[in-house]
Amino acid sequence: MQDKVQDIRKSALEACEQAENVQQLSEAKVKFLGKKGELTLVLRGMGQLPSEERPLFGRLVNEVRDELELAWDRREGELFHVEEQRRLLAESLDISLPGRTVKRGTIHPITRIINETKTIFMQMGYEIVEGPEVEWDYYNFEALNIPPDHPARDMQDTFFITEKLLLRSQTSPVQIHIMESKQPPIRILAPGKVYRADSDITHSPMFHQIEGLVVDRGITFADLKGTLQLFAERMFGPHTKIRLRPSYFPFTEPSAEVDVSCIICAGSGCRVCKDTGWLEILGSGMVHPHVLQQVGYDPQAVTGFAFGVGVERMAMLKYGIHDIRLLFENDVRFLEQFTS
Repeated sequence: MQDKVQDIRKSALEACEQAENVQQLSEAKVKFLGKKGELTLVLRGMGQLPSEERPLFGRLVNEVRDELELAWDRREGELFHVEEQRRLLAESLDISLPGRTVKRGTIHPITRIINETKTIFMQMGYEIVEGPEVEWDYYNFEALNIPPDHPARDMQDTFFITEKLLLRSQTSPVQIHIMESKQPPIRILAPGKVYRADSDITHSPMFHQIEGLVVDRGITFADLKGTLQLFAERMFGPHTKIRLRPSYFPFTEPSAEVDVSCIICAGSGCRVCKDTGWLEILGSGMVHPHVLQQVGYDPQAVTGFAFGVGVERMAMLKYGIHDIRLLFENDVRFLEQFTS
């Protein structure tokens, strides 16, 4: 029996040294020292020995077990170290290779124009407000001096949801919501999406407008012109000029279309401005007395002006974009141009 224990000891130490990885070492340990391992089975056969030999035999088996446990711990540490070194070499970085550049996102040109416009008017003391995109006919038309039989309704192809509910066709309804909720003085800017049934290279069924409104005592047309001149200079450059042409909007009187001197040719005439030297950018006017009365204001006590600008129109002019659909196609090649 003692010779058998020594044979097991010798075989176990050999298996321990020959193990090439932790997995093989673990399998060898189970084979010799596990619950059904060779050394355990020998120990269980100790009952066949004479009683006087059992203590000596038990001591021998325990000594061999302890020796093998130490041998396994040492070999396990060696194998762990070898595997760690192998893994580190496999995962090492070649610092001579060029790094991978992480592409940075860009701000969409529509968002750029909205942010620039908001900044310009906030610096002039305007408050940024928002309103619902699903609107009542009353706020989109009637409160803006456009009753059901008014011909101005034909100027906009509107998306109606029900007879009285629609997708707003302009941001002007925000004016009414604000004026109903507070008394003058009012100085607001309302950016947002609007919807019209129109689609071609210069029109989209969904586009963005920015509406401005000022109401207070003593507001004049000169205030409107001065505000728009300052806006044009800050948006398109300090040498930009504006001109106002008489126009018609149901909710303003008098009304004017606003042009800026062509940002491509500086007013000398080119293909973009059709050799006129001017580019149309927005509509404006003094708030109609009927609109002020509709919200409970006294037109004899307060006056105001309003203006509305198409964001896509400004983006196309400022960045030389010829097709409005490019702004909504999310073509990365197009958007990557706006990195500055």
